[in-house]
Amino acid sequence: MDNNVRLDSAPFSDELNLLLSIMRKDQVEITDIDWDKFLALGRHHRVFSILFNHLRKINEVGIPLKVMHALKKDYESNTFNMLRLSAQMEDLCKQFSETDIRAIVLKGPVLAADLYGDVSLRTSRDLDILIPMQDLNKAEELLKGYGYVKEEEYKTILNDWKWRHHHVTYIHEITGVTLELHWRLGPGPGKEPAFDELWERKRISTITSNPVYYLGREDLFLFLAAHGARHGWSRLRWLADIDRISRQNLDFPKLYKLLKEFRQLHIGAQALILAKQLLHTPLTKDLESITASKNAKQLASDALFYIGQMINLHTPPLPEHVANYHKRHLFSLMPTPHKILFVMSFFYPYPEDAETLPLPKRLQFLYFPLRPVLWAWRRKLKRNLPQGEV
Repeated sequence: MDNNVRLDSAPFSDELNLLLSIMRKDQVEITDIDWDKFLALGRHHRVFSILFNHLRKINEVGIPLKVMHALKKDYESNTFNMLRLSAQMEDLCKQFSETDIRAIVLKGPVLAADLYGDVSLRTSRDLDILIPMQDLNKAEELLKGYGYVKEEEYKTILNDWKWRHHHVTYIHEITGVTLELHWRLGPGPGKEPAFDELWERKRISTITSNPVYYLGREDLFLFLAAHGARHGWSRLRWLADIDRISRQNLDFPKLYKLLKEFRQLHIGAQALILAKQLLHTPLTKDLESITASKNAKQLASDALFYIGQMINLHTPPLPEHVANYHKRHLFSLMPTPHKILFVMSFFYPYPEDAETLPLPKRLQFLYFPLRPVLWAWRRKLKRNLPQGEV
């Protein structure tokens, strides 16, 4: 089946097109390449290990030696980092298990091993571990004793952190390893699989001697597609993950049921369209069947804005045009029920309301009717500030 989806990648630079060709293992055509820009793209998209692994096997004529040396250095540095993360991941999971905290690793070394067969072929800045929400306090005490320090405390009111956020970040004071401790797969409001469901479908990694659990294959696809979409697929590493998992033996009826139940069909389709068009991912007839949606095609086309411009969403403040585009794109990703919940969430009190008008805890329910007034008051104060203080 061919749904005739054609994305307009004409704005892509020669350097980006070369990078994509290498990732696809195409016959490489070397044109007038800015090699510094090529290396910057490989690092931005976190695919330098994939590039080096392929180029060293084919010994491509035309790739400058300095470029190969730079890729090799990045590859070796990443290999060391992934081995370090593997050891830390195994230790943490062992500690969680001994404290009766169920833990599911979301990304990191287990994902690299499962999708690429080699921990060195995928980069990971940190560890992402999902636990039940009710175990957060117990986990935090464990992490403190293990040398982890919370990066920052969320400002919160009326327990809004439970659904407005989905993880908290810790940094090890000696090793510098960053851990994102999740209680949700993604930020709310929105529907997602409960932890107990994910735990029932979990898999066990083969790269550690102590048990390390990670998501079932179909749950992993759901998570990877939603995560990549939320970040505009601004790093090709996330699309490479979709390419790899789509080549595995996905249970399509189970996957389709998950995507439909959690209103993520258009998100899964966006991921598959991008993977097929940019990385030439071969799709089964079943996977191809969900890419026909006009909405999914538009979402895939919209993502080229991020990919073509090397946009980094992780270093605020964002340029105004990027921030505005991203807000609109995030809203367009939401199914209608989530859009309604999202709009309604603005009527739920924010921590800024308590800063504007401090109230004792027993009276904080008053922030619900007062919220529009407090919001308008802050807007008025902001408009009245001198230009240099805004």
